[in-house]
Amino acid sequence: MSAGTKLGLIVVFGLLVVFIGIAVIYGIWLSNDIIKSDENTKAAWSQVLNQYQRRSDLIPNLVDTVKAYAVHEKEVLTKVTEARSKVNNFVVDESLLKDPEKLQQFQKIQGELTGALTKLMVVVENYPNLKANENFLGLQAQLEGTENRIAVERMRFIETVNTYNKKVRIFPGSLFGYQTKPNFTAEEGTEKAPKNLFK
Repeated sequence: MSAGTKLGLIVVFGLLVVFIGIAVIYGIWLSNDIIKSDENTKAAWSQVLNQYQRRSDLIPNLVDTVKAYAVHEKEVLTKVTEARSKVNNFVVDESLLKDPEKLQQFQKIQGELTGALTKLMVVVENYPNLKANENFLGLQAQLEGTENRIAVERMRFIETVNTYNKKVRIFPGSLFGYQTKPNFTAEEGTEKAPKNLFK
């Protein structure tokens, strides 16, 4: 074997080693990037749950305040309490972020609670003294703020899931075998113009 051939083989081998090294480094970087994206998704989900919990924590005080004024509205108050109970009894764990059906169930019971609260706010319109009560007004403002926070945190969660899902579906991220995550879907009736829950 001539010196030129040996030199050529060394150069080819060196280039191959460099190429493999770059590919390994890129693979490590990409895997870490997907893991960071997965963690961002979990953090965003925690914020969604945090806001839902905040809403759930406000409801007993709201129901008690309304109950003092709206004695004849037992059915509406019962529906709010039952919807809150369903929400609190729903098991929320990491499997929720992997199972589209379970996420849809979670979304449905949260929607039921929103619907029950909407009916409660409609009932409140019949009680001017209640609408003027400072405690009720404070709870109403907190609930309104929480509903806004829920919307914002859900939007952030949707964005982080979309980012994550793109990374694991597009080549070369698809080579790592990560699974996509389910996301919130539009709730039934969202095609209609929303009514203000608190006016």
